[in-house]
Amino acid sequence: MGAVDCLDSRQPRGLWRGSMIDSSIWAGVQSLLDDYVGLRSADTVVVLYTSDSYESAVWVSAALELRDVNIVRVWMAPIRDDDFEGRLASALPSPAVLSGRLVVLTFERDTMSHTRALADALGTYDPRRCVVFRAISAGSELFSQALSVSPDELSARNTAVLERCTTASRLHITTASGTDLHVTIDSERHRWISNRGSARPGGFTVIPAGEVATFPAAIEGVLVADFAFNVNAITDIDARLEKRPVSVWVSDGRAVEYECDDPTIKGFIDACFAKHCSHYVGELGFGTNSGVSNAIPMNSHINERRPGVHLGFGQHNQPLDVVPYQCSIHLDLIAKGGLIWVDGDPVPVDLEHILPSARRHPENLREADVSSPEDPEIEVADCCGILTNEGFHMFSS
Repeated sequence: MGAVDCLDSRQPRGLWRGSMIDSSIWAGVQSLLDDYVGLRSADTVVVLYTSDSYESAVWVSAALELRDVNIVRVWMAPIRDDDFEGRLASALPSPAVLSGRLVVLTFERDTMSHTRALADALGTYDPRRCVVFRAISAGSELFSQALSVSPDELSARNTAVLERCTTASRLHITTASGTDLHVTIDSERHRWISNRGSARPGGFTVIPAGEVATFPAAIEGVLVADFAFNVNAITDIDARLEKRPVSVWVSDGRAVEYECDDPTIKGFIDACFAKHCSHYVGELGFGTNSGVSNAIPMNSHINERRPGVHLGFGQHNQPLDVVPYQCSIHLDLIAKGGLIWVDGDPVPVDLEHILPSARRHPENLREADVSSPEDPEIEVADCCGILTNEGFHMFSS
């Protein structure tokens, strides 16, 4: 057993020396391997990473080497990498020599790259013996916060929310910060998404996990986002909103007014809402990952998984024949916590204190939000990362 590197001259030198790690990060690494992947001694693990996520690759590689698991590491450039397919092909073991499963772990910060190339390369493997976990928002908080809760726990928490909401016709959502939304639900027409981090043999699983979401048939009221934002663009703007909340008034399914006292955030929201169809509410989402407690500065899916309500403006999570518009922006504005009042039930769902369900997670739901723009037939389990250079945007402070 050992590690093999398929590198590129553009990757950082000295990659495997001196990366800092603390006990919470290390615990998250173990959770990834044990609770998410279900690692077995006979597995072969391929670690793909971009330069902005090299520390994540270092930590996971160290854990795999300590377990004496066969590892292959492959560097990749985000979005565009003309040599990636060749490096990947040379790194992958022949299906005939695999004694266990092929486990592919990818780590990127802002992007989710090379979906088509990865799917093509893995097409010759038995899907029952191949699992792929794709990490976006890679970094220390991915492990110390988001991966501290197991897929089984996330599945039980998601199930508890879904049991109450998928059969509802109306939701009334409130938060301590002033959110007050009235939502009409049509679960026969609009699909629900449940991102819970469960391994999907033959498919791609995106982490961080911990969210249920749908498209609101109708929505009115005000959202006060007092936790963070997450946008499918690259930005160096601090994503935390705890000291500079954004209030958005929604009428007839679209944002009609918004305000924020912070000029940087206000300018950022102005730029997002200047895009075509970006005022539409494309997603009603509920974060369920209790491991995420503190907002982080990075534009991140980790913030979106925090227990609470969020609205996604712009691109939606439905088939185009159901919701017939597309938008280059998906902007999530995230509130802390929240109560979901379901139809006439006097007992709300408390997103800060979800009682996990003992029932089986519904089987007729999808974990994927949207197909990758690289190929509409390839599903990935989240729509909010930059998947290709199509619709690329950059926001700077």
